[in-house]
Amino acid sequence: MDGKSRSDMSKILLEQVADKWTILILAALCRNDGKCRFNAIRRELSGLSQKTLTQCLRKLERNGIIERRILDLAPIGVEYAMTPLGHTLKAPFEALYQWVELYLPDVEAARMRFDIRVETASDGQPVLL
Repeated sequence: MDGKSRSDMSKILLEQVADKWTILILAALCRNDGKCRFNAIRRELSGLSQKTLTQCLRKLERNGIIERRILDLAPIGVEYAMTPLGHTLKAPFEALYQWVELYLPDVEAARMRFDIRVETASDGQPVLL
């Protein structure tokens, strides 16, 4: 493992898989039967730059979660598809998404309660009331 401990390697992989854009990219692939073209992913995820998308896709490909396919069409295109390993993430991500949908109102209420209690001081530091 290149001199890194299993714990260090686990942290790196978790950081990559749990990244906001990575989760949204994999969700986009899942919504499209596990495969999607580069520009289709980009259109589906507003606010995602071409550079960030490229970096995330490369990390996912390197980790064996997706594969990159060159399409011999006119014009030539690139498609990304989830690998069998990538498909194993579908159930945990769906569970996480369902949790977000179910508890979003509770989280929003907690944020409002917190924001009411916290006021910003003149130096920019939060002050608990």
